[in-house]
Amino acid sequence: MLQKTYLKTKDLCKVKFIVKPDNAEKVEVLGLNSDWENSILLNKKKDGTFSAEVTLPKNTEHEFKYRIDGTEWLDEPEADKQSPNAFGSTNSVLVV
Repeated sequence: MLQKTYLKTKDLCKVKFIVKPDNAEKVEVLGLNSDWENSILLNKKKDGTFSAEVTLPKNTEHEFKYRIDGTEWLDEPEADKQSPNAFGSTNSVLVV
């Protein structure tokens, strides 16, 4: 799930990423700002959900994917759109 909060005084948007994969120990989001090398680690909650909040510039698009336990890739079903990638699957696209 994605939650967007637009800041009134700045050209920024706070985006909260929330995902609940089965039996996961670690969840990361990769690809924001075209950075597929440095992941953002999501914090695990007691109910098994993972979340993180990131501030991004308004009027931008960001392809991303979740990486579960370092091996499994997961798209965001509530992303604004999907984009084909070079690996024969898709990336989630966030429009802020």
